Amino acid sequence: MRAVIFQHEEHEGPGLLGPALEQAGFSLVKRFRAVRREDVDAELVVVMGGPMGVYEADQHPFLNEELAVLAERIALGRPCVGFCLGAQLLAAAGGSEVFVGKNGFEVGVAPVRWTQDGLKDPVVGGARPRSVVAHWHGDTFKPVPGATLLASTDRYSQQAFRLGNSYGFQFHLELTAAALGHWLTLGGEGLVQRGKDLGELRSQLPKLKAAEAENVEMLHRLAHHCAREARR
Repeated sequence: MRAVIFQHEEHEGPGLLGPALEQAGFSLVKRFRAVRREDVDAELVVVMGGPMGVYEADQHPFLNEELAVLAERIALGRPCVGFCLGAQLLAAAGGSEVFVGKNGFEVGVAPVRWTQDGLKDPVVGGARPRSVVAHWHGDTFKPVPGATLLASTDRYSQQAFRLGNSYGFQFHLELTAAALGHWLTLGGEGLVQRGKDLGELRSQLPKLKAAEAENVEMLHRLAHHCAREARR
C-alpha cells in the first residue's frame, strides 16, 4: 500500500507518523511541493505543514493541485490525513473557509482538549481527555461541513476533525521534542519578531518528550485505521 506524503518544507516531514505507517503496511512515497495524477488513487495521502496559507495559492500553485487531489479523494471516500497546513487544506477541500486567526499565533507545547465525540473516535478513543502536543500556527478555519469536531484549545476551537474516513489535526502530533527544538532554532528569528520568548518555548520541550509515548500510540491507531480503510 502507498502512503503519499505531500511535503512543503524540507524539515517538515512525517516524523513519528512515518514508522507507524510503515508498521501498518504502507510504503512511503514523498512529494515535495508537487502532486501526480496517480495520487488520487493511492491508498493514503498525508499532507504535512508549511509556512504558507491555503489562501496564498496564487503564490504557491501546488496548493491548488493538492486541494484538487484532496477534494477528489474525499468524494471517493479515500482516506487522507493532514497536519497543520495539511489540516487546513483538508478543511478547505471539504468546503470550509481558512483564514488568519483572530486570536493570534499559537506556538509551543500545550494541551488540546478532546471533545466527547473525540473520546469515542476509533483513533482518538483511548486517549486522556487532554493530550500534550506541539502547536505552530496562526491560521484557523470554520467548522468543516459534515465533519466531527475532535479537539479544541482555549485559543482556537477547530483543532482536529474527522471527515468521513479522513482526519485533520491543526497541531503537530507527529513532532518529537527534538524536532520541535530544531524548528525553534530554524524559526527563532521570526518567533522573536512575533514577540515570542525562545527560552520559555524551549523550557516546554520536556513536556512534549514526556507525552511522546502517548502520542505515538495515537499515531499507530491512526495508521492502522487508515490501513483498514484503504483495504475496504
